[in-house]
Amino acid sequence: MKILALILSLSFLVFIHEFGHYCFARLFKTRVEKFYLFFNPWFSILRAKKYDGKWHLSFFSKESPKEFAEHPDNTEWGIGWLPFGGYCAISGMVDETHTSESMSAEPQSWEYRSKKAWQRLLIVLGGVLVNFIGALVIYSLIMFHWGTEALPIANVPNGYDYNPTALKYGLQNGDKILSVDGVEVYEMKDVVNAILLNGQQNLVVLRNGEKVSVKLPETFAKEMIGNGEKQFAVPRFPFVVGGFADGSLAKKAGMQEGDSIVALNGIPTLSFSEFASKINRFANHKVCVSYYRNSVLDSVTFTLNDKGVIGAYCKDFSDQIKTVHTDYGFFESIPKGINQGISTLVSYVKQFKYVFSKEGASQLGGFGAIGSLFPSSWDWHIFWNMTAFLSIILAFMNVLPIPALDGGHVMFTLWEMITGKKPGDKFMERAEMIGMLLLFALLIYANGNDLFRWLSGKL
Repeated sequence: MKILALILSLSFLVFIHEFGHYCFARLFKTRVEKFYLFFNPWFSILRAKKYDGKWHLSFFSKESPKEFAEHPDNTEWGIGWLPFGGYCAISGMVDETHTSESMSAEPQSWEYRSKKAWQRLLIVLGGVLVNFIGALVIYSLIMFHWGTEALPIANVPNGYDYNPTALKYGLQNGDKILSVDGVEVYEMKDVVNAILLNGQQNLVVLRNGEKVSVKLPETFAKEMIGNGEKQFAVPRFPFVVGGFADGSLAKKAGMQEGDSIVALNGIPTLSFSEFASKINRFANHKVCVSYYRNSVLDSVTFTLNDKGVIGAYCKDFSDQIKTVHTDYGFFESIPKGINQGISTLVSYVKQFKYVFSKEGASQLGGFGAIGSLFPSSWDWHIFWNMTAFLSIILAFMNVLPIPALDGGHVMFTLWEMITGKKPGDKFMERAEMIGMLLLFALLIYANGNDLFRWLSGKL
């Protein structure tokens, strides 16, 4: 299900990205030779071209039918078999579909290279613009259909459990963060943005009914990322057994629904997240689980399997932790969606600085990491949220000034507009090749990280 969601999401985003290039190219009467969803080395699943008033199709062909070549003004539409992207082949543009040798003939009026610099700039930026605008539209529709759900810190009665890095620097499980650098915070998202994105360090927390100051070090964000900690804090609630999985070790040992787990091998675990963070250490080992039943302390001992789980579900405490739901009318949802898209872009740009650190580079992920963000069961709300988020990422990454990306073409076009000197086709081809090599290296590194994490059970 995760693989299906990832392929559908990326296919949609690649299609609208390339369609953005296509629309601006056609706006300026530039010929688009091919428009493909997915890559098609060796053969294509489908090739289609409209001429003589009707569509002509070719399935599983290695090359375009000869009749297609007789109608060069019409775009060949197709579906490749390699689901990792797509392309829009624009006549007279040096990219992955054209070389400098193919530009040896005299420029024609319908070619990209014959257009004015500002027109070429818009053609190149078309994909990025459509991805960003598409994200704003998706966020607006999400606001209109589902509204928003927030969990105020004040609505979490038992406070939060924090990751090991936060505990190392003075926070304690059960703390409620009230303010960061003197500014009150409403929900945990505000805290995470302030600490990880803005580098703020001074916290005021509510601990056992008293206000306590905690100062985090400047290196906190890098340490947290380097340790591979994906969450800063989670709501704290007790581990009261709400049910059992098939073949549950805990149930076989005599535990019952309603038992409240308080310790593991004598180590206090006063919340579900504390128990979950410790139980994996004892895979294939004997454990003693202490619990209260009807106010009486008891315990059971059994040996865990290699998965390191006891097979018990935690009771749902949503009745104690109240979220705040807000619905929006159609016209209200538009500015809310635009604001969500802009804030998502700003947050991502701020996070991007960590890519250039040792800690951030070690956590780079590829398709596996992206796919893991989707749920294992289908959820349209999460699917469209993730699609909008990935659309923002795709827009930002494509505008980076790297040859082979849209940003590389933008960089060279702006250089031409400023200096009046147009880079040569041979130079553009070499730059494109260097850019492709850099991208392939990054792709191999990121997906190599995924493979390593998968082999070590961390993905």
